[in-house]
Amino acid sequence: MTHDDSVRLLLISDTHIPGRGRRIPEPLWHEVDAADVVVHAGDWVGVGLLDELAARARRLIGVVGNNDGAELRARLPEVATAELAGVRLAVVHETGQSSGRERRCASRFPDTDVLVFGHSHIPWDTVADTGLRLLNPGSPTDRRRQPTHTWMTARIEAGRLLDVELHHLERPT
Repeated sequence: MTHDDSVRLLLISDTHIPGRGRRIPEPLWHEVDAADVVVHAGDWVGVGLLDELAARARRLIGVVGNNDGAELRARLPEVATAELAGVRLAVVHETGQSSGRERRCASRFPDTDVLVFGHSHIPWDTVADTGLRLLNPGSPTDRRRQPTHTWMTARIEAGRLLDVELHHLERPT
């Protein structure tokens, strides 16, 4: 993949299927089909969704979360990295408390342009002093105290992250 290529991303996390969520909402499957790369930042809970996404996504980048068992831990790393159209991406489930997050993550991921994380189920989009962009897509299936279920889409082109959008769904279909 060259720096000139455009890459469409889908960012999801904390699906908790089965458990909190029964299945991925239909609008999200449309996003899976449209994406060049699907990123899942952990807490899958069951291996079934991993198999579904691996079969359907053009490319899947995923990590384990704190609620993921041995079968998922055997198949997924705790940290995943990739270079996509000139952007250095890292994915991790937990980043710790929100206070000081940008500084901690910039120190932990010095050679990263974009860090995707999960765990809190709270959408997050900030930039550290170093330029590291931190993104948490929330959860498409377990909104907890958030008003809606969420996920993110973005585009990478010529080494730049563009068009980051947080999508809202009142309730899964």
